[in-house]
Formats: sequence, structure tokens, C-alpha cells
Amino acid sequence: MAKKRDRRVASGANRPKDRVEPLTQPDRHGGSASSDRRLIIIIFVFFIVSPAISIFVYRIKYASGTNRTGSSVYQRGLVKPDVNYQEILDENTKVSENTSGRHHTFPVLAYITPWNSRGYESAKRFNSKFTHLSPVWYDLKSQGSDLILEGRHNADIGWISELRMAGDAMVLPRVVLEAFPSDLLRKKKQRSRAINLIVDECKEMGYDGIVLESWSRWAAYGILNDPSMRNSALKFIKQLGDAMHAVNSEQTNKRSLQLIYVIGPPRSETLQEYDFGPRDLKNLDDAVDGFSLMTYDFSGPQNPGPNAPLKWISATMELLLGSTSNGVRHLSHKIFLGINFYGNDFIVSRGEGGDGGGGAITGSDYLSLLKKHRPVLQWEERSEEHLFFYPDDNHINHAVFYPSLLSISVRLEEARKWGCGISIWEIGQGLDYFFDLL
Repeated sequence: MAKKRDRRVASGANRPKDRVEPLTQPDRHGGSASSDRRLIIIIFVFFIVSPAISIFVYRIKYASGTNRTGSSVYQRGLVKPDVNYQEILDENTKVSENTSGRHHTFPVLAYITPWNSRGYESAKRFNSKFTHLSPVWYDLKSQGSDLILEGRHNADIGWISELRMAGDAMVLPRVVLEAFPSDLLRKKKQRSRAINLIVDECKEMGYDGIVLESWSRWAAYGILNDPSMRNSALKFIKQLGDAMHAVNSEQTNKRSLQLIYVIGPPRSETLQEYDFGPRDLKNLDDAVDGFSLMTYDFSGPQNPGPNAPLKWISATMELLLGSTSNGVRHLSHKIFLGINFYGNDFIVSRGEGGDGGGGAITGSDYLSLLKKHRPVLQWEERSEEHLFFYPDDNHINHAVFYPSLLSISVRLEEARKWGCGISIWEIGQGLDYFFDLL
């Protein structure tokens, strides 16, 4: 810093001759205490006083008209069906100053991906909105006849420390079980090895537990159609849960390590052999602390449409929890109902080429589309989602389904109706004012 200052001060030869020199010696560039003081005054004026005055003037001039950060999106009347693109562009960065207050009193699990740094910042900024934070870090893989747990290089200890200081949300990294299921589920040594790898990582890294994803992969391998293998799969999850519950979290000796298990929604109106259903929920009740239900991705590029129709979400919960008389509705509090913070930009016409194409978009993609195309947003009553259409530069028509304040709000109300929590995939893909809803 001294070298930079001295380039801007006067030479020592111009100092008054009758000035009493200070006891401190000038540095090798000839700077004096007097010139340093003048420099300090200049720095103070330009870098502290001037910005402060500017901020003060800005607040006096604009605060009464446009500064709405003191109120939530509900108070500002933004949660409604008739929204327009300009309102979203103007309001999406404005959030309530009260970032610690919670509207959804049931558990809130938020996923964070290492390829989207915005999620890391949101987790810190809105920490008090969440009860569980799950960074997507780990994969458990087969390596010859052994198993390895990959992903520690993704772990950000500094970020976790900042989270601990910001709030009380538990940190449970996601672990995807990619190991060959035929070996893992049939061999006792492999099961023990997998459990030890996971528990030891939690202990060494100070995690509060994990979120385990394996059911969809087991279904893809076809093993869930075999009753014996299905029982082995459930047995493994129970063994893992029991092992984790035998260990207390580093953060508190009063709470054991937690196991959240990821489950997918049925793809038909009745449960299939490979679907996770009420019996599985009951079977794992004691071993699993929560179930992250992926109620999104209803549509895809080949069948463009809404991300998560509300009636479909309700029907999924009905299938999972069973009938009132013989179901497991008392376990609804363990469900984390999936809510997407991403959207989809689907191609709906290619002229002679037919339909189909497109894919997921994030909040920044969505805002860019709004700025460029200035579309008319529509509230689709059947799915209870907002959408808009636009033609691209090649005159190909697109349909964009991206969450809105109202679509998220009605899904939060659905979760409240069932008495369950929510799981968000993933917070870095959303807009800032979404967090006012939580």
C-alpha cells in the first residue's frame, strides 16, 4: 500500500524548512507524515465520505418510491396469476429484509450443486429459511472388487463453516449409489464396506448426515422386480440408517447422524413393482429420517408441458401414503415434497421437422428470454403453472415453463395440506424473491 500512496504525494524537497521532522523516518521513496496525512484525508473523502453522501442522497430520492425490500412478495402483491415480464424483471432481485422469518414451518431441504456457485451464496444468505442443506458432492462407486467414495474434492469446508455461523441448517451431502447393485446387495462385506465409507466420511468431515440416492438406479438395473433383491435393497438402507443413528453429529451430541432417502414418483396411475410405495415407507420408517420425493420432471423434450402439475403432485402423494384406512398417512411429516427452482424451454414446432427438443433452463436463462422476447405470460389453470411462447431467430416456436411466485406458493400450500416438508432442486437455479415464500 505504501508504494502506491507515495506515487501520489509531493517530494520531500518542497516541505517548509522550519518544520519539525517527526521521529519516524520517511520511507525510501521520500514520503512524509504530512503528505501521508493529506493522502489519508483525500482517501477518506473520496472513498468513504463521497459514497456515504451518494447513498444518503439515493435513499432520500428513491427510497419512498421504489425501495420495497422492507416488505415480502406477499405484502407487495406479487403472488398472483396476472404477472407480466417487466414486473418480473423489476422485482426478482428484491427480497424482504427479514431473511430469517419462515412462512413454511415444516422442514425445508435445499439442494446445492457444485457447478452453480449461486446456490452456495443463496444457502448462506437465506440460511434460516432451511432446515437441511444438501450439496451434491459424492458418488459411491465400484472399483474392481472394492468400493470407493468419490467427491471429497468437491467439499468446501470454508463454506460449511460460514453456514454454521449463519444459522442452524443441517449439512447433509448427497451420495449417489453407483456401485453395481448385484454385488453390493448380495455380498455382506460390500454392504459393510459401503456403510463404513459413508459413516466415516460423515465423522471425518463433520457432516450432520447424508442424502442417499439409489432407488432410481436400482430400478434401472431391474433388481426391484425381484422380491429377494428388493428385500436386500431395503435391508441395506435399514442397516445404513441404523449405523448412522448410532453416531452422534459433530455439531451436537444430542442428535444422531441423519439419513434422508431420495424416492421418485410413480409414472402411472397405479404403483408398479419397481415403484416406492406405502409398504416401503412403513418398512423404512425407523431407519430413515426423511424421504426426498422428486415431484418434478413430469414433462420432457419429447412431451413438452408443465414441470409438475399440481393434480399430479396430489395424486403422487395419494399413492405414496395409501388410503386413509390402511395407509401410512401418519408418516407424511417425513416427506420432503419436491419443488423445482429450474424451468424448461421446449421446442413445440419445427415446421417440417416435427415437434420435440429443448431442455432445462436456470433463472438467468429465463430472465434473458424475458428481456429479449417480452412475452405475454399465461397462467395455466390445469397445471397451475405460468408459461409463455416465443419464436426464436430461426422462427421455431418455443414454450417456456418456469416457476413463478404463485406456482411455488400453491405447491407450498399443497405441502402444508399434507403436513409435509419440501425439497428444492436446486436453489441456485431460482430467482432471489422466491426465498420470500419459504
